[in-house]
Formats: sequence, C-alpha cells, structure tokens
Amino acid sequence: MEEGKKSSVSDAGAWAMNVVSSVGLIMANKQLMSSAGYAFSFATTLTGFHFGVTAFVGFVSNVTGLSSSKHVPLWELLWFSIVANTSITGMNLSLMLNSVGFYQISKLSMIPVVCVMEWILHSKHYSKEVKMAVVAVVVGVGVCTVTDVKVNAKGFLCACIAVLSTSLQQISIGSLQKKYSIGSFELLSKTAPIQAISLLLLGPVIDYYLNGKSIINYNFSSGATFFILLSCALAVFCNMSQYLCIGRFSATSFQVLGHMKTVCVLMLGWLLFDSLLTLKNIMGMGIAIVGMVIYSWAVELEKQANAKIALTKTSLTEDEIRLLKDGVDDAPAKDVELGEAKA
Repeated sequence: MEEGKKSSVSDAGAWAMNVVSSVGLIMANKQLMSSAGYAFSFATTLTGFHFGVTAFVGFVSNVTGLSSSKHVPLWELLWFSIVANTSITGMNLSLMLNSVGFYQISKLSMIPVVCVMEWILHSKHYSKEVKMAVVAVVVGVGVCTVTDVKVNAKGFLCACIAVLSTSLQQISIGSLQKKYSIGSFELLSKTAPIQAISLLLLGPVIDYYLNGKSIINYNFSSGATFFILLSCALAVFCNMSQYLCIGRFSATSFQVLGHMKTVCVLMLGWLLFDSLLTLKNIMGMGIAIVGMVIYSWAVELEKQANAKIALTKTSLTEDEIRLLKDGVDDAPAKDVELGEAKA
C-alpha cells in the first residue's frame, strides 16, 4: 500500500474511533445520568474518573514499554491542565445556567472562535471554500439543535469562559505535539494524571454546587457501577482519539467534522430513545452533512495546493543543477569528500 493511502486509512481510522467512542460515551452517560436511568448527576467527578482510568492506562503502557515518554516542561503540562479543567467546569456551568438552545449556540460558536484563535496565534489563513463550508456546518447543526434561547449574565459569562478555554485547549493539543515532537498518547499520558487529581479533588465540590447533591450519599448499585466503568472505558478511547485527531488534522477540522457526532447522536436518540425527529431536524442534518463534505473537499484541495508549492520550492531548475554540478566539479576532491568549504 502506498504511503499516501496508508495515511488516508489511518486518518479515517482515527476519525472513526473518535466518532464511535464519543457517541458511545454520550449514550452510556445518558443512561447513567438521566433520571430515567441511574441518576448519577456528578458530571465533573465522572470526568475525574475518566482521566484517572486514562492515566492508569498510560502508566501501564509506559511501564510495559508499549509507549515511550518524552520530556515536556511541567509548567506547560500544568498550564494545559488548568485550561482543560476550566473548559470542563465552564461547560457544566454553562449547561446548568443556560437554556439548552443557548448552550448549543455556544458550542457552535467554537468553530469561528477556533478559526480566529488559530489566525491570531499561528497566522493561519482559510480559503473561501473552507469558510463557506464552516458557515454551512454551523447553520445546519444550528437548525438541528437550537430550540429555545434564553440567557442570563452569569450563564453568558460561563459560556464565554467555556468556549474560549475549550478552543484554546484544542489548539494547544496540536501545538504541544508539534513543539515537543510528542505523540498523542504520550501527551495524554502526561496530562491525564494532573487532570485526574485536580478533578477528583474539586469535582465533588463543583457537583454539589451544581445540583445540591453529595456523591457520598449516592447509592452505587451494580448497574450504576457497570455504566461508570463502561463510561470510563469509552472515555479512554475518546480522549486518545481526540488527541490523535487534532495531532493529525487541526483544531478547526476537529470542530467542524466533530459535529458529525451531533448528527449521529440525534439519529441514535430517535432510534434508541424514541426522541422526536422533525422535518426541521432532518433538513438541518442534511445541510450539516453537505457542509462537512464540502469542508473535507476544500481541505484536500488546500493540501494538494500546498504540496505543489512545496514541490516547486524544492525543485531545482536545469540552470541551477548545471551550476551546482560545475561547482562540485571545480572543487578540490578532498573538500568534497570531507564536506568542508576551505579557502
């Protein structure tokens, strides 16, 4: 198999892994946290469990030699963990304080926010086709999901913090991987323990503030325990695939194509939980899917254009080759052999 085909297959595999694990995680958490299920209303603490299991998997992988460990400064890991935990807490507070409609709008706003932040931080520019595709995805998912929109000052502030911190976190995943030439799972193994400890310490307090219930008083039945373990297992794959996808693509691509998960969740909710699927939902999903297809096509065009530019820049003209050859022929043999330039 050619290298380009291998890369395409591995990219598709990473994306499929993210979609399947994310949708599975949402379905498991729905059963675990809904009042009709096991009413485990401790979302922040559950996220702490997720990162705890992820940290354990990373530790076992390092000890057994399945993965290597490269140095990343502790202050960068701490800074990243603070941003990531702020994202998790902000999202939970936003969902509690705002209507579902405004919460969905805030999640949709991450796409343009990520684009602007990548432009500011990394001077990244986008083609007209990419911009059109982003608009189509935002409109399509908005039609699918946004219903009543109510907002208050506290909720708006929490939503802004959540959007900014989540966008910065996703951009940082890619930049840290490139900066330290570190793999996605290696980076996750280094950040997961810090996030697990901090979330397990602060999570119960935050959850008590959010719903007035203490996890100490929760009845851990066998069914609830099973779904907590299932949620943790799916979260390991979800976290791994998120780092893998952002490392392979970009934060913008992750946000745009990630809304495929929203479409899948709506479809599964209709199939498994008798959720209402209206003509408005179907139209929105159609627009979103068309936008994602256009986005994938536009990004592929950009890659091909960049590859041609790189090939043009690295190709020598006939005159340059002749001059280089003449220069080598005229040079002393000893200098050529040693690769040195002598006066």
